[in-house]
Amino acid sequence: MPRSISLSGRSLVGGAAQGPLLFADVGLSFWGGVEPGTGEVIDRHHPLSGEYLSGRVLAIPSGRGSCTGSSVLMELISNGHAPAALVLVEPDEILTLGVLVAQTIFQRSLPVLCIGREAFAALRGQAFARVENAALSLFKQLPDDAWQPLDNPLPDTVASASIELTEHDRALLDGRHGKAAQMAMQIVLRMAELQGARNLVDVTQAHIDGCIYTGPASLRFAEQLVQWGANVSVPTTLNSISVDQRRWRELGVDPALGEPASALGDAYMAMGAQLSFTCAPYLLDSAPKAGEQIVWAESNAVVYANSVLGARTLKYPDYLDICIALTGRAPLIGCHLDTQRKARLQIELPALGALDDAFYPLLGYHIGALAGSRIPLVYGLEQYSPSLDDLKSFGAAFATTSAAPLFHIAGVTPEAIDPLQVLEPDTCIPVEKIRLEDLLLSWRELNSARNNRVDVVSLGNPHFSLSEFAQLATLCLGRHKHPHVVLAITCGRAVLEQAHSVGHIAVIEAFGATLVTDTCWCMLGEPVIPPAAKNLMTNSGKFAHYAPGLVGRKVHFASLKECVDAACSATASGRLPVWLQPAVQLESPAHV
Repeated sequence: MPRSISLSGRSLVGGAAQGPLLFADVGLSFWGGVEPGTGEVIDRHHPLSGEYLSGRVLAIPSGRGSCTGSSVLMELISNGHAPAALVLVEPDEILTLGVLVAQTIFQRSLPVLCIGREAFAALRGQAFARVENAALSLFKQLPDDAWQPLDNPLPDTVASASIELTEHDRALLDGRHGKAAQMAMQIVLRMAELQGARNLVDVTQAHIDGCIYTGPASLRFAEQLVQWGANVSVPTTLNSISVDQRRWRELGVDPALGEPASALGDAYMAMGAQLSFTCAPYLLDSAPKAGEQIVWAESNAVVYANSVLGARTLKYPDYLDICIALTGRAPLIGCHLDTQRKARLQIELPALGALDDAFYPLLGYHIGALAGSRIPLVYGLEQYSPSLDDLKSFGAAFATTSAAPLFHIAGVTPEAIDPLQVLEPDTCIPVEKIRLEDLLLSWRELNSARNNRVDVVSLGNPHFSLSEFAQLATLCLGRHKHPHVVLAITCGRAVLEQAHSVGHIAVIEAFGATLVTDTCWCMLGEPVIPPAAKNLMTNSGKFAHYAPGLVGRKVHFASLKECVDAACSATASGRLPVWLQPAVQLESPAHV
């Protein structure tokens, strides 16, 4: 047998598997980064772009981005396109939860192993890997006898005795509140054990991300809960679904998507969730208050709730969100605790000129990649007073490239008005100094289009707010879009009604815009995006990142004003914003 390297780590999900090693030192969002029907990596910014996961041992530092990654991984396990095993640097709740739900619903699994950063570095250059519970063997050449099927029994679901349970918890676990609540409690406790929680905490509300349709498995999971009598135990809102439930036929959506996606939304409402269908639940009247313990999924919503509202939630994976909503109980760890909300990275910004609204999503995108799973504290915006819309767009882009559920901005976000309050006393944390040239590189990364043509202008990722509608109406007043350009805005039903009542929508529709509710640009495709369209334009850092992989189009990223101007001319100006122009002179010749 060829020489092997033997490593060990912490088994997050037990089992045995082997296969060719697929290695990357960059985290991967399974939602928006992996095609659930085929297992292809479709994140065109990722080093594994174009690779297929099926049958391979996938080694990445962690997941990142969307909470829906758990749903995509469950879908891959269900349809046979999943990796053989996952090897991670650090525990990842989103990916692990997808495996646990697949065990519960489909009796299929794969091993998940966490080995730490030092051991992870040894994987580079290896060709084959074998995972057996906590053990990892690496090979440069295919072993003669290593690739026979391995026994991979499913684990039991007995809860750990190390977690303190109330009498109500035990009643849920014993099935006295029905099978759905029992299954939900089993999953909550398995995750609590993996996360190292000793106690559970009551939550006051939930926001469910699992209502996004990723394939037949996602619908089967929800309908199974309904058959088991599931009812939410706390007020629960629903994230955007995959179609405009009232208008998907009118918009030309294929019934093969429209019918199951709509049925999935109905299934969650049958459990008692509210018909909200928005990725921006912080715009609803039910938004939580500072210090409130909640369970929210949807990455941008989690980051906004923690950072801007001061509420307490983890970046909950799809399906763990509904399990906690059914039980009302969550693991008392992470951002639910004061000590876990401290900054782990300090960011210093360069001198900045006059800013437009493209600055904040670009900065969030850049800082998210720097931060990884660390909570950052950002200095340098104290005098700019970013608006709630600015913080919304910053947080959504930050959540796209980061695994962290929280950011602090000195003098701006509530817990960092005094930045010393989010720093551990007598603790030295690393400092990253951002240069304008660094932001220019991220600008070019988001601007993937190679000509000035604009076919579609996409607005509302995350969903538009009332103040964004007001700004858009001002830009559109007395103008009309180019006949060959589609301008579409996604928003929640509640905000749309507010914008109608104050007259914004009449102006925007006169401009020629299309309004889409219930769903979001991360789920929209053809025919809302015309088949002949080549280039999109957006002011969303999140969508600028995901669009090349999700819809196969190149992107112009710019401010809202530039987007409206492009909708009128069908052409992107290609101008750098004023605040970024000095970076061209500062950039080294090698990058010009």
